[in-house]
Amino acid sequence: MALTHLLILALIQGITEFLPISSSGHLILLPNLTGMADQGQALDVAVHVGTLLAVILYFWSDVKIVTLGGGRLIRGKIDTQGAFWALCLIIATIPVILVGLALKLSGLNDLLRSTAVIGWTMLLFGIVLYWADQTGPTTKCAESWSLKDATIMGLWQALALIPGTSRSGITITAGRQLGYDRESAARLSMLMSIPTILASGALLSIEVAQDADMGIMRDAGIAAVFAFLAALAALKLMFKLLKSVSFTPYVIYRVILGVILLVIAYT
Repeated sequence: MALTHLLILALIQGITEFLPISSSGHLILLPNLTGMADQGQALDVAVHVGTLLAVILYFWSDVKIVTLGGGRLIRGKIDTQGAFWALCLIIATIPVILVGLALKLSGLNDLLRSTAVIGWTMLLFGIVLYWADQTGPTTKCAESWSLKDATIMGLWQALALIPGTSRSGITITAGRQLGYDRESAARLSMLMSIPTILASGALLSIEVAQDADMGIMRDAGIAAVFAFLAALAALKLMFKLLKSVSFTPYVIYRVILGVILLVIAYT
């Protein structure tokens, strides 16, 4: 694949994975609207690995706490913040895995990859994000995450399997509506992305392992590096802006893009 195509693909995935504007929707739109060749599952895995490494690095202190807590959880002990967070992350990930398997086995996931679907989800869930951000209280912080809230956010996360919804956008929406401040809602959303990306990446890896060759592996390595750098920059930018700006700029982008896509889809 041409270096320019790899760069575009990696930048789209890296920038949009953690911003509340839907990475899957943008990746589907790339071939749909430009006529460029579909990147294939091997490159999907690569850019997911790149973004996974970026979020782990950015939230390394939290990831370390959860990893150590996971060891205690395995031994049946929930006596630390890390162990409890590890349990919350497991609970929050179960819905998206179950719904994702159901969509894949039924073949419905392919039917959702249309410009019209992405247009509607961009528009509607952008408005929902604005509503939650403007009306949600700010009474909770990330350290007060509960199993109940993890379950609710996990159920909302399953909606992100509809292209254009945005995994980060829908979980931030849920977090704000549950009363978490903006930075805490985004922080929990990013932590929730780690097991989700791991699960989806593992599934895709199994499917492409037998077809991989040296050319694909080279392209995948380049795409992963570009995606890592773009995702790290996007994370730093979003959390810097959250100190002084709401999620409204992302909502405006979603609404404008959604309307444009609907016009394209229906004319």
